[in-house]
Amino acid sequence: MPDYPHHFETMADVPAAPGELFGAVDDPASLAGHMMGSSMMMAGSRMRLGTDEGGGRTVGSKIRMAGSILGLRLALEEVVIERAPPFRKVWETVGEPHLLVIGGYRMGFEITPRANGSRLTVFIDWRDPGPPWRWLGRLLGRAYAKWCAERIAGGAAESFRVRQARSAPATS
Repeated sequence: MPDYPHHFETMADVPAAPGELFGAVDDPASLAGHMMGSSMMMAGSRMRLGTDEGGGRTVGSKIRMAGSILGLRLALEEVVIERAPPFRKVWETVGEPHLLVIGGYRMGFEITPRANGSRLTVFIDWRDPGPPWRWLGRLLGRAYAKWCAERIAGGAAESFRVRQARSAPATS
């Protein structure tokens, strides 16, 4: 099992049953949405997403992302290593990813039933990148991991809140 010296996790309460929430966050496009859109954390760049025939929704399925940031090529490949609907999913990088602020990582989520929906916990365990970016990883790795996990958890919660608000009956 790979050694990951860094850890970050965040939680969000989501107004959705565990199965409904799992169906949404099981989709790699939903999970990687923060990487595929232009943002300050991505220095205005975007990543492209690709999956194998398992679509990133089966154990052993592969997910690839590629792009560039400030003219530098970024690329990674992940494999789903655990999937237990509707409660847990974990994926991990294959080989050494070409990233700037984190190296190899294991990431996942857990869903816990709550009275008014579910609690989504998103976690990431990572290593610093190799040379020449190790210094950048030590400087910005935790901020990036935090941004990534919070965007996934917060995005899922917001998506279901909006969905719930749209389906609520109008009052007069």
